[in-house]
Amino acid sequence: MNKQELKEKYGKKRVPHEWRKTDKISTLITTFFGSGMSPKAPGTMGSLAAAIVAYPIAIFSQSHLGQDEVFYIGGDNFGILISLTFLAAALFVFFAAIPFVKKAMKDTGTEDPGWIVIDEVCGIFMALAFVPSDVIIHSPWILAIAFGLFRFFDILKPLGIHKMEKLPGAWGVMADDLLGGIYAGISLFLIITLTVLLG
Repeated sequence: MNKQELKEKYGKKRVPHEWRKTDKISTLITTFFGSGMSPKAPGTMGSLAAAIVAYPIAIFSQSHLGQDEVFYIGGDNFGILISLTFLAAALFVFFAAIPFVKKAMKDTGTEDPGWIVIDEVCGIFMALAFVPSDVIIHSPWILAIAFGLFRFFDILKPLGIHKMEKLPGAWGVMADDLLGGIYAGISLFLIITLTVLLG
């Protein structure tokens, strides 16, 4: 749909945004319920929305799964507790979002536009997979640290994240944030561990 067709459809005084060119379901999912429609820093807004949603997810997980929510990886002296809830959430978002991201980019003729923030949601959930839900509930400041760490890796894209971004189509859009979430999660785990040891 060219600019003239968009004007005829939406009116001369109304400047349509790119997401109006795709269907409502794809828009709802890729913008994470509109958080990506923010005129400023949509990626930050999408990440913030994911961090906020993560708290009730942690409460739900802890109340229904309890200690079964975590999986231990490591030895007798050192290891990591993985939140199966947030790991599952991150992977679900990753694979479920692919067709919607693909359609949105095709309909709008764009490649990884800023308003697509479902990838940030995936990254935040992956970062929180390195923290048990009960820890998040009792120390909600962890959500702010996870948010900051993820944005750091998402913006700078070090350690191979930029290469993941170059994967074809929707896979590249989602994969770099998934990897960024892993790095953020490892960093978050180390910060929490040091805080406990030094505290």
